[in-house]
Amino acid sequence: MSDCIVLGAGMVGVSTALALQARGKQVVLIDRRNPGQETSYGNAGIIQSEAVEPYAFPRDLASIVSIALKRGNDVNWNLAAMPLWARPVWHYFRHSAAKRYKTISSTYSQLISRAIGDHAPWIEASGSGNLIAKNGFRQVFRSPRRFEQGLRTAERLHAEFGVGMRIEDASALRAAEPHLKRDLQGAVHWTQPWTCASPGTLTANYARLFEAQGGGWRSGDAETLRESGSGWTIETADGPLEAPDVVIALGPWTPKLLQRFGYDVPMLFERGYHRHFTGGTQPTVPIMDVENAAIIAPMLDGSRILTGAELTRFDAMPALRQLKRAEQGISELFDLGTPVEGEPWMGNRPCMPDMLPVVGPAPRHKGLWLNFGHGHQGFTLGPTTAALLADAMTGATPDLVDRLGLAR
Repeated sequence: MSDCIVLGAGMVGVSTALALQARGKQVVLIDRRNPGQETSYGNAGIIQSEAVEPYAFPRDLASIVSIALKRGNDVNWNLAAMPLWARPVWHYFRHSAAKRYKTISSTYSQLISRAIGDHAPWIEASGSGNLIAKNGFRQVFRSPRRFEQGLRTAERLHAEFGVGMRIEDASALRAAEPHLKRDLQGAVHWTQPWTCASPGTLTANYARLFEAQGGGWRSGDAETLRESGSGWTIETADGPLEAPDVVIALGPWTPKLLQRFGYDVPMLFERGYHRHFTGGTQPTVPIMDVENAAIIAPMLDGSRILTGAELTRFDAMPALRQLKRAEQGISELFDLGTPVEGEPWMGNRPCMPDMLPVVGPAPRHKGLWLNFGHGHQGFTLGPTTAALLADAMTGATPDLVDRLGLAR
């Protein structure tokens, strides 16, 4: 019998397995698909050390009206799905009030500040250095007003948190990004983040490292999890597996499973889309086109174009409005070439209304541990929350875990 089962082989789950293994635990990692093939595959590949404040819900009337009328490209929403997302959005709005948001950001910034340092040893040990660049990424601005807003935010984050950044005017941006097709107002170059040319591959490499160090891997369905006399049992392709402890690290699939055990998790699913293009030109670092809420990220598979958030049902059919606008906007900046995939990828970001991940023990079940709800930053924060959870599971009581529990 193993010491622990980890359910979910995305960045968070694989990192949890590695962190527990490093503390002497015999761990088995379980998923229905191979590591790194779900949500952890589809992100922009940025370890966002600059993201010391989580994404707050806008509180000003102009932004709220823009979202309600779908004027921008940052948020799309499905009216038929409103009964599912209205409650978590309302709580998200409340937690975004200035005083509460400041408290949340204090905790969040402590997580983010560790991210690169927690990734670094596993990047080296897994032989993944060829996937990593250490040149940061840019936010680019088309209008003077948005450039001024971005500049003020960057200067504030630099002053308050020491975030590394460089302000680039139009000429400096043109020199730094020679393939730009048009002039822009300028950019904020966040200089400290690391970027990855294949986030799914990095996750899979971490999983291979875990197995090479003696960890177990099984194919199985988390829905078969049940309590047993010795702790927890789950059915796998190789038969039932038991362990005294189990970690739920299933990202957006977590609420459905926890509902079976009596936990109501008010998660907000923020769907995102991407598609790759090849044969065109690429930026020197990933670029966020702020006014279009779109990102172009150089990847092994080509230039990955990514969207903002869509509020819809978890299993809703694709709605390509945001992706089409993102592709159109980025095509004004770079020659995209031709699409690689006929059908774009889509996935759901697991966002909690208070913008903090859930890390720690389940309140009413012995041996049931939680590590989910990382929102847009599961790829960034996977190793960090894994380390905190592993410490908690092996006798330490990290102060941050007290602030990240389900019953907070």
